[in-house]
Amino acid sequence: MCLIAGMDEAGRGAVAGPVVAGACVIPCELFRTRYAWPRWSPFKKKPRHDVLIADSKLLSSDEREIAFAWISATCAFGVGVVSAFVIDKRGILSATNQAMLLALEDLRSKTHVDALLIDGRDRFRFPLPHQSVIRGDMLHPEIAAASIVAKVRRDRMMCEESVRFPLYGFHRHKGYGTPEHLAIIEEHGPCTLHRKTFLRATLENQERLLIAEA
Repeated sequence: MCLIAGMDEAGRGAVAGPVVAGACVIPCELFRTRYAWPRWSPFKKKPRHDVLIADSKLLSSDEREIAFAWISATCAFGVGVVSAFVIDKRGILSATNQAMLLALEDLRSKTHVDALLIDGRDRFRFPLPHQSVIRGDMLHPEIAAASIVAKVRRDRMMCEESVRFPLYGFHRHKGYGTPEHLAIIEEHGPCTLHRKTFLRATLENQERLLIAEA
């Protein structure tokens, strides 16, 4: 039996926090849901409390948590995390590939993997046969499950960091460049979680304001 793992990332476009990759093998059949396409479910008929597997962006926070609980109990998965410091040093593409390699290493410590399906169009390097699939999280449940793993784990990390850096409100925006978040950076400057290479315009504007106030 050929075991194919799906792989996806979360946080690639954020201005703060790590990029997190998930890799997942689903050991059972999933069924396309007629009532909520493009989603899959482990149940043929809609139960009272359904488990929905889909692109993490299509699910609510509660739906992602329910799906992640099912994935944790049923599937083998791996997680890879690469910090903002490395993103600034090596670039987001290289950092994303590194996170995916770490996720694959974590997954392979738990189960055998024969091949990979990766969301997106980028050509990453892996020690296994692999294929990048545009909109793969809407076409393959393995990739959708990996997107949920990456998103849930990263969101939890950013909520924990919000306790350490309460000024920035990471629990609200998860490190993405919302107007509120960028305004706080302009006023108070970045912290160690911020990706300086993603914030050049914001930091330059902050520097101009400081000069004007001097």
